[in-house]
This record gives sequence, C-alpha cells and structure tokens, in this order.
Amino acid sequence: MRRSRLLPLIIATALFMENTDSTVISTSLPMIAETLGTDPIALKLALTSYLVSLAIFIPISGWMADKYGARTIFTAAIGVFMAGSLACAASTSLEWFVIARFVQGAGGAMMVPVGRLVLLRSVPRSEVVQALATLTIPALVGPIVGPPLGGFITTFFHWRWIFFINIPIGILGIVMALRFVPNIKEDDTPPLDTIGFLLSGFGFALVMLGFASGGRHLIPGEISAGCVIVGAICLVLYIFHARRTPYPVLHLNLLKIPTFRISVAGGFMFRIGIGAIPFLLPLMLQVGFGLSPLASGSLTFIAAVGALFMKTMAKRILERFGFRRVLTINAVIGASFVAANGFFTPDTPHWLIMILLLVGGCFRSLQFTSINAIAYADISNREMSYATSLASALQQVSLSVGVAVGAFVLEYVAGLNGDATITAGDFGPAFWFVAFISALAAFIFARLHPTAGAEMSGHRIVKEKPASSGLGDGMSGR
Repeated sequence: MRRSRLLPLIIATALFMENTDSTVISTSLPMIAETLGTDPIALKLALTSYLVSLAIFIPISGWMADKYGARTIFTAAIGVFMAGSLACAASTSLEWFVIARFVQGAGGAMMVPVGRLVLLRSVPRSEVVQALATLTIPALVGPIVGPPLGGFITTFFHWRWIFFINIPIGILGIVMALRFVPNIKEDDTPPLDTIGFLLSGFGFALVMLGFASGGRHLIPGEISAGCVIVGAICLVLYIFHARRTPYPVLHLNLLKIPTFRISVAGGFMFRIGIGAIPFLLPLMLQVGFGLSPLASGSLTFIAAVGALFMKTMAKRILERFGFRRVLTINAVIGASFVAANGFFTPDTPHWLIMILLLVGGCFRSLQFTSINAIAYADISNREMSYATSLASALQQVSLSVGVAVGAFVLEYVAGLNGDATITAGDFGPAFWFVAFISALAAFIFARLHPTAGAEMSGHRIVKEKPASSGLGDGMSGR
C-alpha cells in the first residue's frame, strides 16, 4: 500500500482512540462517580483536567516534532495516552482519576496535531484533500460509536474496561508508526519559549482548576479563588512577555486580524454551551431520569449522526448565505437546541429527544465548520501553524469553561432547591444558562464584514449600485 494511503490510516488510529475515549467516558460518568464514592458533579474535574492538559501542551506539539522528530513524538504521545488510560482504569479516588485524565490529555495534545503535521509534510499536494478526508472519518465515527459502546460496557461489564479499549489500538498505532511514519525534523528550529510556556500553562491550569473545583469538591473555596487569581496574573504576565519575545509559544499578534479575532472570540462563547453538553446530558438522563448507561448512550449518539450529515451540506450553505449571516443566525439556532435539552423530562418520548438531538447536532456542526474555516480566511501560510496552535488552545479552554459553568449552575440550583443530591428538575436552568452564553456569540459574529471569507466560501454579494459605493471592491473583512 502506498505511503500516501497508509499514513492517514495510521494517524487515524490516534484520532479514533482519542475521540472514542472522550465520548465513552461521558456516558459512564455516573457509574464512575459511584465507584469512586463521590458526587457525579465532582467529575467535572476529570473532564476539565483533560481539556486543560490539551490547552497547555498543544501549543508546543509542533515545536517538539520539529526538534525531536515527528515519528518520535507521535509514538511517545500514543504511549503517554495509553499510560494515562491504564491509570484511569486503576483509579480508586477522585484525585487519582483527575491526575490520570491530565496525563491522557498530555498524550492527546501531541498525538493528533503531530500526526496531522506528518501528513501535510509527507503526502503530495495533489493527494492532501483525500488524505485529510480519510483522517477525519474517525473524528466523525468516534462520537457515534462512543456513547452506545460506553453504555454497553458500563451496563454489562464495568466502566474500568472502557479504558482498556485504547491499549490494543495504541499498540497497533505505535507498531505501524515505527515502520511507516517518517521521522521528519527541522534543522533550524527556534528556541522554545520556556518562560511563555510556563506562564501560559500555569495560567490556564490554575484558572480552570479554580473554576472547576468551586463548590464542595477536592479543595476549599478559598484555594479555588486563589487559583483563579494567580492563574489570571500568569496569563496577564504572558501577554506582556509575548510582546517582547521573538518566538512566543502563543502568537497573540494574530488577534489583530479581524476574521481570526472574531472567530476565536465568537467561537469561545459558542463553545461554552456546547462544552457543557457532554457533562450535563448523560448526568440528566442517568441520574435525573434513571436511565441505564446503555439507554443513555443509545440516545446521545444521534447528535454525532447529525454532525456527520451536515458535513455534506455546509459548503453549499456557506456559498449561498456567506459566513457572517450563517454564523450570526446559526449561533442563536444552535444555542436554542442547547436550551431545548433543559425542557426534557422523564416522560419525554425518546423519539422526540433523538430528533431534537439529531437536528441540534446538524446546526452545531455547521457552526463549528464555519468557525474553523473563517478563522484562517486571512491567515498566511507562514502564520498557519501559529494560528492553529492559538485557536486550538483557546478552543480547549472554552470547552472546559463550559463544563465548569454548567456544573456550577447545576450545583447552585440543587442547593437553592434544598436537594441533597441533584434531581431531574435541577438540569433545566443549567442548560438554559449555558445556552444563553452561546447565543451571545451572535453579537460577535455580526461584526464580520459582509464579504469576510468570500473567497473561501464562494459567496457573492450582488450590489445594486456598485458605482455609488465608496468602499472599493477589495474589502475582504481583514
């Protein structure tokens, strides 16, 4: 088999392992909490620690590959992810599980970005589109098979077995990578921005630890507040540091580009609501409605089917309506389907739940496709890797914020209602609050220029009186 066909399949094993793992765990959260002897809300820390680990290590993944070789880092990352999986399976306490998920995130942060870098540098340009299409299949299949698979294992076996799934897949990936993946290096790798890496890493980690640990879990409230303050100070210091260093780990100057800035800011707001769903929805179905993990997973997987379906239509929708109109209107529509989850009750027919999740998955997929595309509309090839690192890091932070905010509102509402444990009626306000935050993204996307990303989307605006315009024809939203 030719390398251009084999490489995407090898790298896809890592992507499949990562995406399946995250969706399987979401379905199993209540049973994991029961075994560890903790409140299910406390497992927000496990989800958040994984996302924060991604945000910390993704920015240096490209530098590590350039410095030490792509194959070396890719195989090492798979090994780290597997080690984290085994540690998760062996966890006997909340603290242990949170640390194990952080280790998993460190491996995941290196696996997929480095694998994608290998692909882009090894495959002929004429075959890049097909190679990337092959690579993205696991990203779409993983969330479909993950929930029912996790529900099946948790219901009929034990949740610890869901982490052993990664081991044979990881071993296969390492063996194939050692044989077929080139160990690409760069001779003139710039020095690592160690100070910037420490400031941004500690900043993200402490801020998110402070938000996620708020409440009755793991550490006192005073320490949680202290983490947020110290983390915020680290991030502010990083901003000043990045202005003075020639090779910052996160290139904040890219935010001067309007399309990139609006995509990052609007995407951050919209993903807060979406990030809360993998935490809130399985808890509501299992803890609130009393469904088994298998029944829960058999409902929630349908959202990924909707996302897969929308991939075939997104290009035509953007070509017809343009980025600004799609992002602005669809932010409100997507947020409305997030809010719809809050109206579900134990008596809601399952077919109705699945229809709403299916359609909601379609609109979320359209929004993410549009956000990811417009971000790079005005980014040069030289800036592409830096823009990807910054956007990816902030994306993980926004998802972790969604988990923290959703959990905080859920716990707050349960306290107001005097509930010793969370009940079905506590979930509605949590869904509605994060949906409201997501809807606010529409105001940010509305600031895009009407022709922003037109070259990428193929959207054309017909002007009735072109001669009377004083703006010129070269506006690109930049």
